[in-house]
Amino acid sequence: MRLILLAIALAIVPLLSVAHHTGDRPRDAVCDAAARNASARHDVPLEVMRALTRTETGRARQGQLEPWPWTINMEGTGHWFDNRAEALRFALDHHARGARSFDVGCFQINFRWHGEAFESIETMFDQNLNADYAARFLKELKAEGGDWTRAVGKYHSRTPTLAAKYTNRFERILANLSPVEPAAPVELPEEASVLIADLGVRLSTPQHASPGGVALTAFNNGQSLLTRAKPLFGATQ
Repeated sequence: MRLILLAIALAIVPLLSVAHHTGDRPRDAVCDAAARNASARHDVPLEVMRALTRTETGRARQGQLEPWPWTINMEGTGHWFDNRAEALRFALDHHARGARSFDVGCFQINFRWHGEAFESIETMFDQNLNADYAARFLKELKAEGGDWTRAVGKYHSRTPTLAAKYTNRFERILANLSPVEPAAPVELPEEASVLIADLGVRLSTPQHASPGGVALTAFNNGQSLLTRAKPLFGATQ
C-alpha cells in the first residue's frame, strides 16, 4: 500500500508543476520569451528588454526578480493576477466604469495613449504584441540620441527627475540580470505573427506616425509610453 501511495504522490508532483505553466512555459518565462522575439525583430538588445520587463512588472520569487505577464497598473495602483482571464476581466470592468489610464502586460503599455494601436484591450495583453510595441518604441527613442538607458528613461517619462529615478532602478536590475545563453527566437504561432504584422501596419498609418517615422501616440501632453501616479514596483496586489 505504501508503494502505491508513493507512486501516486510521485505522479501528482509533475501535474502540480504543469499547473503553474502557461502553455509550455512557466508564467514567469512568458515575458522573457516575448522579449527575446521582439529583441530579434527590432534589434533591441535582449538584456535591455529583459531588464525593462522586470522594471515594469518584476516581483521577487524564490530569491529572483521575475516579470509577470498578467500585471495591471490601474490609475497608479499595481495588481498581479494569476492568469490572463482574471487580468482581462479586471481591466474590462474598470474600462466599463470609465477608467482610461491603466498599463497592461509584460511591458505595461498604457491604454490612454496607446490603446488605438491595438484592436482591443485583450490584444494589448498578448505578450508578443505587448513586447513588439515596447521594442518599436525603444528603438524610436534611441534614434533621438543617447544610449539605451537614456531611451529607457524616456520610455517611462520625459520629465527628467522621473526618468532619472526610473533609470536608476533599471540599471540596478540590468546589472543583476542572470546571463542567458544566446538562442534563436521562439517561433511564434501563425496567429500571433499575423497580429504583429497588423500592428506594424496600424503603427505606420498617418494618425499614429511620430516625427521619427515610427508609429506611436507616445507624446501627447508630453507623456511617454507609460503614465502612472506611482511606480508599479511599490504597489501590492
